[in-house]
Amino acid sequence: MRAISLAIVGIPYPNKRGPTRRFELELCVSGEPVELRPEPNNKFDEHAVSVFSCRGVQLGYLASERAVFIGKLIREGREILAIFQGMTPTCAWVRVGFDGVAPTLPVARGSGQPGPGVDGFWPDETYDDE
Repeated sequence: MRAISLAIVGIPYPNKRGPTRRFELELCVSGEPVELRPEPNNKFDEHAVSVFSCRGVQLGYLASERAVFIGKLIREGREILAIFQGMTPTCAWVRVGFDGVAPTLPVARGSGQPGPGVDGFWPDETYDDE
């Protein structure tokens, strides 16, 4: 399975203690590791998967439509590796690799170098159908 980019949601909500999620996101550097933690006892969503920085501060959650899939893989014991991908004023993303394969940052189109697109999102590579 190839690496995918996933949105972090819930950024405006406060953490129970420590710095705010937005403050911690401002400290994150593209490519640094993040941790994905399933929260089966979450009172709002039993499939919730929280995202924590390498400093142990919560950044938010994976979007619910992807959390079910990622949480299932984690519960099955599959090794999921994630890195911080980037942030814009309104959202942030992580890059996730599966089965122990380290994710890499996507290459911005036309640049040959990793980096965000015009809107700040790092899209997955597109492949021509043959």
